Amino acid sequence: MSNPAPVTHSVDPEGIAWIVFDDPVARANTFTPAVFAALHASLAAVSVIVHSEKPAVRAIVITSAKEKIFLAGADLKWLATLPDATAAELAAREGQAAFEEITRCGVPVVCAIHGACAGGGYELALACTWRIASDAPETKIGLPEVRLGLIPGWGGCTRLSRLIGTKPAVEFILKASLVHSSMALTAGLIDGVVPLAELKIRAKAMAMRLAAEGAPIRENPVDAATGFFAGQRAAAASRWRGQPAALAVIEAVEKGASLPLAEALPLEAKLFGSVAAGAMAKNLIRIFRLKEKARKTSLDAWFPGDPAGTPPASFRTIGIVGAGVMGSGIAHWCAMHGFGVIMCDSSRPAIERGVAVIRELFADGVRRGKVTHEDAHRMTGGIGITTSLEDFEFCDLVIEAIVEDATAKRAVFKELSALTDPDCVLASASSVCPIEELTAEVAHPERVVGLHFCNLVSRMPLVEIALSPQTSRGTAERALKLMRDLEKTPVITRSAPGGFLTRVLTFYLNEACALWEQGATVQMIDEAMRQWGWPMGPMRLIDEIGIDTTDALFAGMAQYFPDRFTRTKLCEQLMAASLLGRKNGVSSGFYEYGPEGEKPNPAMAIFRPEAGEKTPGFAEIIQHRLNGVAADEAKRVLQEGVVKTASDAELALLLGAGFPVFQPGLVDASPGAVGS
Repeated sequence: MSNPAPVTHSVDPEGIAWIVFDDPVARANTFTPAVFAALHASLAAVSVIVHSEKPAVRAIVITSAKEKIFLAGADLKWLATLPDATAAELAAREGQAAFEEITRCGVPVVCAIHGACAGGGYELALACTWRIASDAPETKIGLPEVRLGLIPGWGGCTRLSRLIGTKPAVEFILKASLVHSSMALTAGLIDGVVPLAELKIRAKAMAMRLAAEGAPIRENPVDAATGFFAGQRAAAASRWRGQPAALAVIEAVEKGASLPLAEALPLEAKLFGSVAAGAMAKNLIRIFRLKEKARKTSLDAWFPGDPAGTPPASFRTIGIVGAGVMGSGIAHWCAMHGFGVIMCDSSRPAIERGVAVIRELFADGVRRGKVTHEDAHRMTGGIGITTSLEDFEFCDLVIEAIVEDATAKRAVFKELSALTDPDCVLASASSVCPIEELTAEVAHPERVVGLHFCNLVSRMPLVEIALSPQTSRGTAERALKLMRDLEKTPVITRSAPGGFLTRVLTFYLNEACALWEQGATVQMIDEAMRQWGWPMGPMRLIDEIGIDTTDALFAGMAQYFPDRFTRTKLCEQLMAASLLGRKNGVSSGFYEYGPEGEKPNPAMAIFRPEAGEKTPGFAEIIQHRLNGVAADEAKRVLQEGVVKTASDAELALLLGAGFPVFQPGLVDASPGAVGS
């Protein structure tokens, strides 16, 4: 028996045709040639009725039968098979033609959205007469194509600019993210938000109203101001670091706005083809699929002969030990995702500083449209604070995030072991110490796991889950479930000094300091690595991590790898001069930081007055040396079995360190290749 079609249609007694997306063999609805064919068949069948002598169809409602995903856009496996720009352009024109059928069907079309409506899913919605969405948390809408090296090519650039204007259209598409339905309504992306239970009823009522009264006349949006597009090109060149998709979006909107729809759509398709067939898009799609695979990570390879049991339950109340930058960041992110949170530190001033960090993180989320002001206020108030570990008595997970001091960490775990129930999971965010070195006095060490978040927790998607020899599969499964609940991308590692990412980055940063000690300037080093594609130079990164934290990492690596790691003295010198980078609000280190951004810190002259000179090929020498050190260490960690696969190592570097997506991977390439 063959599977049902991924798109079906029916007509109810009131003359409303229902077109329903529900791919029977997939968790999510995506667009493929087969889905387009099914959509065309449904639209054609309905169109026959619409244009008959006695039409029974007054309007159409398009919806999805999936629980959490309306339409997730194009199937990336299919896009990755497009061989060249001509094939990609043709795929865009075929998608546009399918959506044009919606606009020409002769009756109003209402799009009823529940769940993620991304990329091609929202482009379909743009072709409809009216867009209505549920208020459910999972209903998020947007055009994220630029993050995959693509542009909206099925009418997204063209129709969105006609709906809300060229300026907000460019800004929204280049934001490349999904927003909740309430924010989509405010931005003009949709026409209404209703309770989920009423979505179909309200969609049908609107369809009948449009059939009776006709579609309302929309006001023409205001044109972008002179100079807007030039400014966007300059900003895109900086933000997207040479990726062509952002510039193609700007061109599609700018030129398309002055053309009739029939001419603007082919221009958009041509621009789509030019980027979709490029190496950048193919690599970004490959990386996206790596991330999706990581979200479905299985622990089978780490626990051979120990099959998974029943699906683990979510944690309810999470205790955080340490109110520093990392602890506060974890507390904020857990609260953002609905967990009960209690944050503990040894003193009230430390707690107050941590709360201030959390408030600013929530304020940043409000500014970026990630959370409403009301929800941010409620979540902030819901975080408990304490100076006593005894208040963790009822937690089912406690995460230690204190300074990198093994003795202090062991003391915390010993106390937690005595205070918490045996089934409470204990975790360490330690960047250096192997988990098993912290748990010698912990009852039931099988409940201990490493959870290495990256700073900033709210921005960086990677979390390394470190498994000690004692960690049970049940504990690991609960940690993995937590990462999914927190919308993080997990990479599983064997507990080892520095795990994977911290170890590689520490060798890299120490080598950068060695270059400075040998005569290179801060600016020379950072400029060379930014030119190669890193999002920031290593000295700027040290400022972000904190010079004291970085020096502690250097000390840890020197302890664990004395034969291979020669600890530089530069960070120690800066600490003695009270230059700590940006940690906890401190505003100077290798750079000075102020309202206008960073600038070279003249205090660096205290340590070495003479300025280094740029010699021919200096950038290539720096790139080769620093990337070579990182590549050698990444390969060594992989060979030691700290991570299972080169894909895991690559993903950790991409998501945790911002490794440039357009360069060959550190793990797969030779030092000469990554430095050239």
